[in-house]
Amino acid sequence: MEDIDQLERIYLDNNATTPVAPQVMETMLPYYMKFYGNPSSVHWAGREVEKAVSDARLQVAELIKAKPEEIIFTAGGSESDNFAILGSCDALSGKGSHIITTAVEHPAVLDTCRYFEQRGGKVTYLGVDRRGQIDLDELEQAINAQTVLISVMWANNETGTIFPVAAIADIARRYNIQFHCDAVQAVGKVPIDMEECPVDMLSISGHKIGAPKGIGVLYVRNGTQLNPYLHGGHQEGSMRAGTHNVAGIVALGKACQLAQQDLAKNVEHLRQLRDRLQQGIVASISDVCINGDQENRLPNTLNVGFSFVEGEGLLLSLDMYGIAASSGSACTSGSDAPSHVLSAMAVDKLLLQSSLRFSLGYQTTSADIDKTLAVLPAIVDKLRAMSPMVGDEVNVTNCTYVECCIDH
Repeated sequence: MEDIDQLERIYLDNNATTPVAPQVMETMLPYYMKFYGNPSSVHWAGREVEKAVSDARLQVAELIKAKPEEIIFTAGGSESDNFAILGSCDALSGKGSHIITTAVEHPAVLDTCRYFEQRGGKVTYLGVDRRGQIDLDELEQAINAQTVLISVMWANNETGTIFPVAAIADIARRYNIQFHCDAVQAVGKVPIDMEECPVDMLSISGHKIGAPKGIGVLYVRNGTQLNPYLHGGHQEGSMRAGTHNVAGIVALGKACQLAQQDLAKNVEHLRQLRDRLQQGIVASISDVCINGDQENRLPNTLNVGFSFVEGEGLLLSLDMYGIAASSGSACTSGSDAPSHVLSAMAVDKLLLQSSLRFSLGYQTTSADIDKTLAVLPAIVDKLRAMSPMVGDEVNVTNCTYVECCIDH
């Protein structure tokens, strides 16, 4: 094998983070040294950057078809999720203290809900089926007189499963309940229209769409009841204190502009490469299972269970060839526990620890997919030859893509 430092590196972990796009980097750099003012200042140095912040706010709003005044800049998706959940519950504490969410949310939502429970609140965690989808009837039945918030993600970060957000929003509106949607993985990958979809709050993270880390957005529909989450200043309409991260804001605005103008082309590019990777894996490797909803999923995400193989060994072996993938959310790395998403989907226990997520980006090429398909079968064969699990029975009824799964 080649020296790892000399390998051509292939990055297939874009749901964890993305590289900053060259046009985004070019746009943001002047705001570190040339345009360095504080946009809250009234003098020339503040005025010249205040306009840049306003322009970026408009660019973000245009991507999701919102109003600029409904865009609140934050430090990232996790802050936006915390802000939406805790700020809503504080504002609506006189009405009730019950939240409905799902068992497959990102830790930024799940851990915030658990914190809310520690403060005396009640949370219903909806289960999912083997595709990773919720039951809308179960959601409606979970609503009670104390329910003040529903928080369901737009698309799952591990499987790519897309939830019926518009239908959930309609249910929330019918019962006069605020609805928050973590759209961190969906923005820039699928069309989002706040004029058509009555979501009250929407979380966005810059580093998932070619902007740098440390910048995000919470969209808040006009009329939504929400208390400030950070205190200390009057920035963002007194809703989020702290000196603006001007360079990050400008970068996020540019990333949103690029995503909007290239959305259809990028979606098709990602879908073709994802399907090519999936078809290649199914054709060349036996005993695999595709996890997640095959009809409603992100165009860039593929989650595959390789039976009789330990996922960590797969990742380390791919890394030796310069190929980066993931076994789940980057925010849970270092944990020995199996994926909470796949566990909630009732994936067979022998596949829980052997599933990998390949998440493609706009920089991914056909050559990247071909190289991955060239080395992956041999890696799986080698690891299976050493595995004590070979021969164990795997429950194929838990697979969501039975045509390409195990045939015992």
